[in-house]
Amino acid sequence: MSTTVAGIIFIGSLVVALAIAYRPLGDYMYRVFSGTKHSRVEKVVYKLIGVKPDTEQTWGVYARSVLAFSAISVLFVYLLQRVQDKLLLSIGMTPVKPDQAWNTAVSFMSNTNWQSYLGEQTMGHLVQMLGLAVQNFVSAVVGICVAMALVRGFARKRTGDLGNFWVDLVRGTIRIMLPIAFVGALILVAGGVVQNFWNPADHVINTVAGGHQAITGGPVASQEVIKELGTNGGGFYNVNSAHPFENPQTWTNWFEIFLILVIPFALCRTFGRMVGQNRQGYAILSVMATIAIISVVAVNAFQLMHHGTVPTAVGAATEGTEARFGVSNSATFAGATTLTSTGAVDSFHDSYTSLGGMVPLINMMLGEVAPGGTGSGLYGMLILAIITVFVAGLMVGRTPEYLGKKIGSREMKFASMYFLITPILVLVGTAVAMATDAGKAGPLNSGPHGLSEVLYAFTSASNNNGSAFAGITVNTVFYDTALGLCMAFGRLLPIIFVLALAGSLARQGHTPESDGTLPTHKPQFVGLVVGVTFILIALTFLPALALGPLAEGLH
Repeated sequence: MSTTVAGIIFIGSLVVALAIAYRPLGDYMYRVFSGTKHSRVEKVVYKLIGVKPDTEQTWGVYARSVLAFSAISVLFVYLLQRVQDKLLLSIGMTPVKPDQAWNTAVSFMSNTNWQSYLGEQTMGHLVQMLGLAVQNFVSAVVGICVAMALVRGFARKRTGDLGNFWVDLVRGTIRIMLPIAFVGALILVAGGVVQNFWNPADHVINTVAGGHQAITGGPVASQEVIKELGTNGGGFYNVNSAHPFENPQTWTNWFEIFLILVIPFALCRTFGRMVGQNRQGYAILSVMATIAIISVVAVNAFQLMHHGTVPTAVGAATEGTEARFGVSNSATFAGATTLTSTGAVDSFHDSYTSLGGMVPLINMMLGEVAPGGTGSGLYGMLILAIITVFVAGLMVGRTPEYLGKKIGSREMKFASMYFLITPILVLVGTAVAMATDAGKAGPLNSGPHGLSEVLYAFTSASNNNGSAFAGITVNTVFYDTALGLCMAFGRLLPIIFVLALAGSLARQGHTPESDGTLPTHKPQFVGLVVGVTFILIALTFLPALALGPLAEGLH
């Protein structure tokens, strides 16, 4: 079977599986976030944290709850790393240095999971489980909570209430993430992903060359499943999902991609159910699917093209690709992980062709909305839908509307601020890094490829993705600090603007459709949103791309 045919089957089976899961999972999440009853376990949790579950919050209170929870998360993970040598299951690991502990704490709080450290050589088992894996659960659910608050803003009329953050957080974790992750972990263990509490010092083997090597085990499967399901991306091992202990076989590779995509796509169904129009959910799904297909086909094409002596000889650009999975499956993983906010990798993007590496970069620049992260993809796409409606309204000279809500100057200010914050962080951060010795320090941090490396790093951090070209030197005080700030601002500022927009929409009444209302469930609107998305990104990032991957590709 040719590589191309195998790749088509791999992608096609993923599409079928996602289509099968779309409706039941989307309906289930709708029931979770729309129900009024609380389970016994949930009531115990509410009592422990001092929350009245039947009270609702305005957008300001909801936002302050998100910020408070995020601050506590950063502090907790930071302290765990700094004292890990005194904890159980530390397996001999020393405390993480302050700047790296800060970077890692912010990274996992923000659902970025950027890693400037070697996982198996830096973190003990307890820090991996209690610190990083727990954040993988809750940071993913925070994104869903914010998305649900925005959807409630569209669905509700003349109220300031958007739900209760603490209720949404507990329900999303207990009813959605934990059950799916438990089943998924069992599947991964069956596929060969390790799950133990080994101390590497107790498992030393003799190598063929006559040396000795410690075999690093750990609670990998339980972290691997939520890393993908929650679109997190932080690997237990340094080489992430290219490591056979994390991703042993072709079918586990397929399953991990499925986990990455299933919740973000299914949330479109949840959105349609909550606003009372399933066709609106299908419209948003169509936009996401269109962009995703374009991206995955493009990165596969660029990686399978025969240019250069070695690629021509072997039939594809195989450098940096895990031989167990092949070029096409690795390229599909790269597309999925950067189309979402996952950042997990099973091949090195730095070794991709210049244009092949540009596609994952563009995926992140799009705001990771196809389908995006858990929750963040949905609210990012809804922001783009609002901008599209506004542009269309200007064309016909009438006040734009979306889902019965008027999109006025106040709503557009929030939408514009949401859209602008990430490009500002990316471009300013890249400019500062390329203009300073600290930013250019390292063998690959200068020149056109160096610009691509640095641009990718700041794009990944600011969009809360977490993947890297892997050739850049970032384990420095400069990059730990700068990228940590980008991750924090890139996560929290957009959330504030989304919640402010949700509050503004919820206070409105409902505007009935008229002959002048733009239909937002038809192919015309889907095409408009796709076009606006690419045009906005082209206008914002094309100069930077021209100096980096495009210049390198044309060299």
